[in-house]
Amino acid sequence: MPPDSELVLIVDFGSQFGQLIARRVRELNVFCQVVRHDLPADRLRALNPKGIILSGGPASVYEPNAPKPDPGLFDLGVPVLGICYGMQLACQALGGHVAPAAAREYGRADLTVTDPDALFNGYPAETTVWMSHGDQVQTVAGDFVPLAATHTCPVAAVRHTTRPVFGLQFHPEVSHTPHGNLILRNFLRDVCG
Repeated sequence: MPPDSELVLIVDFGSQFGQLIARRVRELNVFCQVVRHDLPADRLRALNPKGIILSGGPASVYEPNAPKPDPGLFDLGVPVLGICYGMQLACQALGGHVAPAAAREYGRADLTVTDPDALFNGYPAETTVWMSHGDQVQTVAGDFVPLAATHTCPVAAVRHTTRPVFGLQFHPEVSHTPHGNLILRNFLRDVCG
């Protein structure tokens, strides 16, 4: 099977970890390509990805010139995993509310999985994750289900109820999130196929 038949796109929003996400995906034997955030949905469709990962980034989604993807990305029917800023973008585009967190969070946080969905299959109910954000999803619409929380971030992971869209406020790609590769594996294998 040619590599492009199993292509995963990593949409880059300026994350310091964008290349690390690509490395982790490749370590799981999945072909991936990092692409810029402003590609039109038709171009993304033409690349025929099996999955799309939205990277983190330094911007705030509510700023006027914040980088955003073509909203049609969420209508492609392709599984999407938003990481940090990527989660905030997905939730905002699909009805959630993003706002500044009470305090900027950078470092380790204790995560509790509240819904062991496909993304968290085999994942510990409680573990440590790496956070790096100033904004966070405050509320999710009825179309999202919270999957995990920390003491300071009540919506630390989500899934959409009717679309194959998932989000993580933390960074599964860094070594400071001990079981992060399992989440990426679950997304790539179980969700994207």
